[in-house]
Amino acid sequence: MAEKTTRTRWKIGALVAAGALVLAGGIGVATAPSWARSPIGSEASAPARAVPGFAAPVVKPVQIGATPVDGAQHVNPALPVEAKAAGGKITNVSLVADDGTEVQGTTSADGSTWTAKGPLAFNATYTWNFTAVDGAGRETKKTETFQTVPTLYEADAAIYPQDGQQVGVAQPIEINFSEPVTNKAAVEKAIKITTTSHQAGAFHWYSDKKVRYRAKDFWAAHSTITVAMNLFGVDFGGGQIGNFNKTISIPIGDKKVAIADATAMKMTVSINDKPAGSWPVTMGDKRFPSARGYLVLMGHQRKAHFVAATIGLKPGDPANYGELDVNYATRLTWSGEFIHQATDTALPYLGVINLSHGCIGMSAQGAGWVFNHMGVGDVVKVVNTKGDYADHTDGFGDWNIPWAQYAKR
Repeated sequence: MAEKTTRTRWKIGALVAAGALVLAGGIGVATAPSWARSPIGSEASAPARAVPGFAAPVVKPVQIGATPVDGAQHVNPALPVEAKAAGGKITNVSLVADDGTEVQGTTSADGSTWTAKGPLAFNATYTWNFTAVDGAGRETKKTETFQTVPTLYEADAAIYPQDGQQVGVAQPIEINFSEPVTNKAAVEKAIKITTTSHQAGAFHWYSDKKVRYRAKDFWAAHSTITVAMNLFGVDFGGGQIGNFNKTISIPIGDKKVAIADATAMKMTVSINDKPAGSWPVTMGDKRFPSARGYLVLMGHQRKAHFVAATIGLKPGDPANYGELDVNYATRLTWSGEFIHQATDTALPYLGVINLSHGCIGMSAQGAGWVFNHMGVGDVVKVVNTKGDYADHTDGFGDWNIPWAQYAKR
């Protein structure tokens, strides 16, 4: 009984003591820990917090990421180039090539992303320098490097006809690539060809380096073809990357068509489907018959030098003519078929007998008219000859390929 009384008195004493503390200043003062008696420091001047703390909300350091990534090689110079700050803003970016050229760029409205304005260069090493700041005002800096596609994998191309060159209605567009193209669908997609006559056309690949394009029928007279080659950054395949963009215009002239008949030994010409002239000719003999089908005029030589050895003729062969010069030569094939003024010994046989080595021999008047009035891209159709078609790339034999076959890759 005495022990119980003692414990009760102790509890009452404790309560009285507690009450005295309240009266002396309140429980908030009496029980405050030691950190409460110090001012709260600024988060900006303190180390970054990885976990929540008592002083302020967590502000993690800014993270900087870039495309291309650090150490990247064989980077396509046409790909997007940008730097991003996660949890902060980019305050400064420097992107410089090894030759000292600095890449210009723009920063997004929220300050989180920097984007390069234009493409990079081939065969260059670029160095990034970034500065970004987080929400607490702390700066983070970073340096990275990457390399673009080397010269060995830089692919070029040449197109014919050239920009502004007027050609006839039968001239295909030819593109020759410096490197093999195995990704043909991507290259075709990057080349947009349109005409003022709204003619659809098709590509035809003769090799991995050569492609041509033509319409189903001849180009419309007086139309214009526009070729937009957006090949910069296009993957040709095998790591080869296109290195240029270019747009050209090709004007088409009158429709000029010649028909050379090996049986009638006559050539007739029409301009825009109206008769323009007719002349007797001598064409290829039985041993060297003229090539049949469509032949596209390729260019002129006021005087051309012919050498029999170039077509395999040797001394002692009755057909060997040695070397001779001819006038008013208009080329039909790379292998040596021409329209030209017949030699003096052949002139009496125009319209009488075929005795050439495959060329179309004419009088000075006839050959001169063709030379002066017909040009690159105009067409000669050879009929009634025993000769076969010339190889499709021995000149421009595209029109001898049926359309369904031509348009099929």
